Amino acid sequence: MNPDQPDFSKRSFLSLLGLSSVALLSGCASSGNYNPSAVANNISGGVRQFFGGRLSDEELNVMYGSIEDGGYVIPAVPFRQIDSRFYRQRVVDPTGERPGTVVVDTRSRFLYLVEQGGSAMRYGVGIGRQGFAWQGEGVIQWRQKWPKWTPPDEMVARQPELAKYSSKNGGMQPGLKNPLGARALYIFQNGQDTLYRLHGSPEWNSIGKAVSSGCVRLMNQDIIDLYERVPNKARIVVWQ
Repeated sequence: MNPDQPDFSKRSFLSLLGLSSVALLSGCASSGNYNPSAVANNISGGVRQFFGGRLSDEELNVMYGSIEDGGYVIPAVPFRQIDSRFYRQRVVDPTGERPGTVVVDTRSRFLYLVEQGGSAMRYGVGIGRQGFAWQGEGVIQWRQKWPKWTPPDEMVARQPELAKYSSKNGGMQPGLKNPLGARALYIFQNGQDTLYRLHGSPEWNSIGKAVSSGCVRLMNQDIIDLYERVPNKARIVVWQ
């Protein structure tokens, strides 16, 4: 497969314009007192406070409601059943990394995309269970909308029922039941595929937990949002 090229819609462009002094991915200046009260459209159509304040049900219904994407209808997320810490939101950047960097804090189950001006977009994630997690630095080498899923041979050996999706059988076709969900971002290190991904998942109840085979999973609505924001060849840091 070839990597997808950035596909910024008009909606995405207007969202970036709405960020004003918190424009994405240019320069870095950290300030713990930075607390704008402006409200901006997010890329998947919702509205949220920059910092602080509680998201309204109306905002959350837009952020996590059912959406049509790529010919598929992604079900709404029952957000009231999820810890509100894991809702997508803009926060003061706690990482100290340069803008454009993706940071996964596996201990707190958060993913951050560092922005200019001391802010970061934060997403709740599910992570790899003990013995399957990856850590270190790499790059998001390429990104894919509605990817195929091909389990590694090691996974097929552990779970023979997955053999029908092996590389020799062509993998699992894209779709709502595909474990990679609506988007996948592929992590490389030193030019080699780590086999670890940031990806979507229909299993919203896995967010905040350590249940996967090592990959970092987000709700489908969140991975779509992240996909539109993250730059090509972005640096990624995974903390354990």
